[in-house]
Amino acid sequence: MRPSRIGNPHHQLPHESIDSRQPQVQFRIVGPEDRAALTEIFSDIGGAFFRPHALSPEYAWRIATYSGRNVYAILLDGGSPVAYGMLRGWDEGYSTPSVGIAVRIGARRKGYGRLMMAHLHSVARARGATQLRLRVHPENAGARRLYESIGYVYHGEDRGELVMVIDAEADTSPGMGQSAGEALTD
Repeated sequence: MRPSRIGNPHHQLPHESIDSRQPQVQFRIVGPEDRAALTEIFSDIGGAFFRPHALSPEYAWRIATYSGRNVYAILLDGGSPVAYGMLRGWDEGYSTPSVGIAVRIGARRKGYGRLMMAHLHSVARARGATQLRLRVHPENAGARRLYESIGYVYHGEDRGELVMVIDAEADTSPGMGQSAGEALTD
């Protein structure tokens, strides 16, 4: 296990976890060994709505070698990178992290976004967050449906995007309120 970078320095969080519903799916906090996986994801997520930072190989290296309080993660299916996620704002002193996710174009509507959100929410709770926030482009209907279905509520606007928030203790496990088949097709 890699030590937690937030809150109690003695609290340990798993660096990796396997999703029990889909054993071939692995959530992993990004490390130097993930530069190629990040580069691959960044080249295949499109930049129309997801623009929190550069999506370049250089920025992939920056994230892979990052050391700080924020969290950067990937989701692998059968060893192939399918999604990227992050919890940011802790480095800047905010107690409420901002969530961001992106799923590769060919892997969308298969439940990976929902799985990534569930894992990120779990990490945020373990690190003491009581609320999470995100920004979503008003025209990103698919992402808005996902966030609404998880339990996010609208909380204003920032820089031309909608702000949504959720209580960190909300049940955001994949499939909440859905049949197993529905959870895997988001």
